[in-house]
Amino acid sequence: MKTPRIGIIGGSGLYHIEGFTRQKWVGVKTPFGDPSDEFLTGELAGREVVFLPRHGRGHRILPAELNHRANLWAMKSLGVAWVVSASAVGSLQARYKPCDFVLVDQFLDRTKRSAEHTFFGKGIVAHVAFADPVSEELRRLLLRSAKACKAKAHDGGTYVNMEGPAFSTRAESVANHKAGLDVIGMTNLGEAKCAREAEIAYATMAMVTDYDCWKVDEAHVTVEMVIENLKRNAATAKAIISHVIPSIPSVADWPCHDALRNAVMTERSLWPAATKKALKPILAKYL
Repeated sequence: MKTPRIGIIGGSGLYHIEGFTRQKWVGVKTPFGDPSDEFLTGELAGREVVFLPRHGRGHRILPAELNHRANLWAMKSLGVAWVVSASAVGSLQARYKPCDFVLVDQFLDRTKRSAEHTFFGKGIVAHVAFADPVSEELRRLLLRSAKACKAKAHDGGTYVNMEGPAFSTRAESVANHKAGLDVIGMTNLGEAKCAREAEIAYATMAMVTDYDCWKVDEAHVTVEMVIENLKRNAATAKAIISHVIPSIPSVADWPCHDALRNAVMTERSLWPAATKKALKPILAKYL
């Protein structure tokens, strides 16, 4: 049996990793529309990997325009069983400083797009368990690799997913800070939900770029600030990814890889043919 691939979703610069060989851009058509871009396949640290620039090459797609279903459907169809997400976040607590890494373990949904964060509907109903939305096994491996790479890495935290594209108002930021939430971003919740339904183990490597705007003794977040700190984080993020890949097992047998086993409510005999066809990569082992 072929070893499943490892997916990476992040900024365009992340695929310029030393040792990423046999690179080939691959287009994937999905029943959910277009993914963010083509997928860069290749080999890194002895494993087959699939990289997706989250916002497209050249950063052309708004966070609220991201097609998470298409992105994760395509990852699944390309044989991906694990996804490492690297993304910029704002810090909501003083202990998370710019250029720190936070290996989050929870999400808080502040979006209005839940219907776009599921593959199901159109005659097939499923409810996956999502109490623990991040693959703990993959998160632990990333934490270990971050520390091995001398990154300032924090163990756990709640990621607030807002829609944007504007950054938070000060009132919103102060409320999130007072609520004890940890970091804020615009992209990862939809990825995590679709990954769980696709039985892909997913973990977020959140890279702190700013203090949002709750911290009045710091400059409020700007695009220039985010870009500058992302550039400073890039080398460390690449090192963490290269370090973690050899530690990811070759067999996909974690709990996330069985997430649909008891989740589908609709009797198989009632599954509409068109929906079953659209979900073939997702439901393959249950067909």
